Amino acid sequence: MKKLLVLCLTLILCASCSIEDDGTSFSFEILPVESVDIPDEFELGETYPITVSYLRPSTCHAFKEFYYLKENNERTVAPITYIFDNNNCETLEENNLVESTFNFRVTSNGSYIFKFWQGEDTDGETQYLTIEVPVVE
Repeated sequence: MKKLLVLCLTLILCASCSIEDDGTSFSFEILPVESVDIPDEFELGETYPITVSYLRPSTCHAFKEFYYLKENNERTVAPITYIFDNNNCETLEENNLVESTFNFRVTSNGSYIFKFWQGEDTDGETQYLTIEVPVVE
């Protein structure tokens, strides 16, 4: 399963689109998660906002959506951004932290395990920020 996830992430990282009808071209990039604001516990049937923080590398990067893989009570999450191809992109400071939020609806008992993608280490191993959140009654 890990190999499938790595393959999916690699394909998304390598995928690009070009829209010629309006002159805008862009590609997609998954960015590593820096931190997450997530509740310590969930209640069954409730919906919770989960805020993901990541570094925006340039002014040409804009949030698109979350990569979201659901497998039983495990969720793998990563922010996907557009990279607009234009000549006036500016590299942003390393501390340009951006937040994006998604709503999570609790539909089962037990604990949820969230794996927030943080990139790869020097050996090419995928790294995750793993957070377990119990469901209470």
